[in-house]
Amino acid sequence: MGSLADGALSKNGKVYGVVPEFLQDLELTHRGLTGLRVVKEMRIRKQLMLEGSDAVVALPGGSGTYEELFEALTLKRLGQWVGPVILVNTDGFYDRLLQFLQQAVDERFMGSSHLKMWSVVDEPEDVLEAIGNAHVWNADALQYANVTYANA
Repeated sequence: MGSLADGALSKNGKVYGVVPEFLQDLELTHRGLTGLRVVKEMRIRKQLMLEGSDAVVALPGGSGTYEELFEALTLKRLGQWVGPVILVNTDGFYDRLLQFLQQAVDERFMGSSHLKMWSVVDEPEDVLEAIGNAHVWNADALQYANVTYANA
């Protein structure tokens, strides 16, 4: 995350952070951010980050990345947050996750329309174009949450 922030800042970009108190106390906070909001806990951090985002971009990462990605997908599926979700599949990092999501559709835990909730790019340079070309999702998505509908 620090490298990403550094890159954006080096191009005169603005980078805002939201960090829970316990991480700030460990000095894991980037010191050059445009703005920083310190919150009590991770749940508040995730909520504020999503509320303030036009899109979610998942770079290769670990459990925190997966948790934030799936929260965004769940809220999108229910029409509570409807922005683009982009997976940056560098060196095939997300290939198995994409197979798993397809399996969820194949076994009718998700509908085929849910495969449109995200886009995949191979390189970070392709993210902005993918955001612009993302399938439009809206708050009516709740009607498709049940896979028994015809869209399944």
